[in-house]
Amino acid sequence: MGCLRPTLWCLLLTSVFYLNTFVHGRHLLVKLYSAEDISFFKSSRAKRSLDIDSYCSIYGCCNSRNDDCNAYYTSKNATCYCDTFCDQEALGHIDCCPDYWTICTGQNLEKATTTTKAPVTVTFNFTDKTGCFKAGTYYEDKSIMKDNCNYCYCKSTQWICTNHTCLVELDLIKYINTRNFGWKAENYSQFWGMTLNEGFEYRLGTIPPSRSLLSMNEIDVRVSLDEEFPLYFVSSYKWPQYIHRPLDQKNCAASWAFSTASVAADRIAIHSEGHYTSNLSPQHLISCNVHNQNGCRGGHIDGAWWFLRKHGLVSHECYPFIAEDSNIVHTMCNLSSATNKYGKSYATKPCPNSFVDSNYLYQCSPPYRIPSNERAIMKEIFENGPVQAVMTVYEDFFLYKSGIYRYSGLDKETSDRHLKGTHAVKIIGWGAQGNSEKDKFWIIANSWGNSWGENGYFRIHRGKNECGIESLIIAAWCHVNTIF
Repeated sequence: MGCLRPTLWCLLLTSVFYLNTFVHGRHLLVKLYSAEDISFFKSSRAKRSLDIDSYCSIYGCCNSRNDDCNAYYTSKNATCYCDTFCDQEALGHIDCCPDYWTICTGQNLEKATTTTKAPVTVTFNFTDKTGCFKAGTYYEDKSIMKDNCNYCYCKSTQWICTNHTCLVELDLIKYINTRNFGWKAENYSQFWGMTLNEGFEYRLGTIPPSRSLLSMNEIDVRVSLDEEFPLYFVSSYKWPQYIHRPLDQKNCAASWAFSTASVAADRIAIHSEGHYTSNLSPQHLISCNVHNQNGCRGGHIDGAWWFLRKHGLVSHECYPFIAEDSNIVHTMCNLSSATNKYGKSYATKPCPNSFVDSNYLYQCSPPYRIPSNERAIMKEIFENGPVQAVMTVYEDFFLYKSGIYRYSGLDKETSDRHLKGTHAVKIIGWGAQGNSEKDKFWIIANSWGNSWGENGYFRIHRGKNECGIESLIIAAWCHVNTIF
């Protein structure tokens, strides 16, 4: 596979093509930290010690992925790396240089504190041997391994480990699944190896609403007492082909962009009666909406709606999502526009994806706020389409798999997991199980991909402002033909 010219889109396609051939797209001669080295490990069930020599301390450390940030690992006859991408995969595919953790992350494994989260210490019985065991595998003295989100260093016969709280903890999953919270938790591979702090830092990304946004006047939504709504309603049932499925923001903290683009795309399709059905580009917002915004490190939803009104967004196909790393605040804006005297924006550059011709810019009217009232929100969704909501995320939400979510209340338990963050999502409908008030729920699209939750969606208690889900509801009128 080749490229006639090294465009960003061409390079992206090339990297996807080679993904199945090379680990991370890097041609590694061996798996540097694998316990599956056929020539040695199968017979001895041992892991070679990793000599902590000078690699990253000489060549330096790099943010995000940088394939040029490497060194030659002599004892392994392979290339090792000093970028923050090197330890993002499972243990068998980690390709960091041996001194990466001490030099680039500042983790002093020699002086780390042994905790209850560390692997069980096993003393080697033979006096002429030192080393540690983990899951039946022997590791030589001075070996380094990653155990979920913590790094462990074998010193003599003991594991000395860092003491981070992990985003995925098996005891928390068991705690939730053995109690009657009304929902079930799951161990997600995409979250395994992340710390709890990293989950909040990378997977959310909506800056708490400003005072001016919270003081926005609510529109007058009149809902008579005798007005009835369906017991169960999903926008895609009423408007087939108009409602867009959840995307995956990866480790880009930009739910502010993903939720805004998705709500706008649905409403444009609905209000144009199907004349415009393209999904809109969150990458366009991340890269080009830079005024008081932080790209993959967080942003304001009101700023996103302002950009959508003033400049417009192209389709997701025209400007696909590439910024998967929160270490990159803003990728280069690869699209520019001009505005005519009527306020209509036109793109002045072709699509970043050279395979797509249409660079049409979709715009919406100024956003408006829906009253924080269950029936008013239902009426708005039923008549005009999905709405945007801002919610508080607690530590257990990342583990949601199915059911009607409500916070498990870990702050009432003995726990070191007391964190919360702000997240923006798209409400597409509602439902109920039985006739009990506690069984009413909203149906909501997240932006963590289809493998999370209920095919990318989750249900949360309705009418009780669970996690603040009903506190700030935003929508916009997006009838393309009558805006200008």
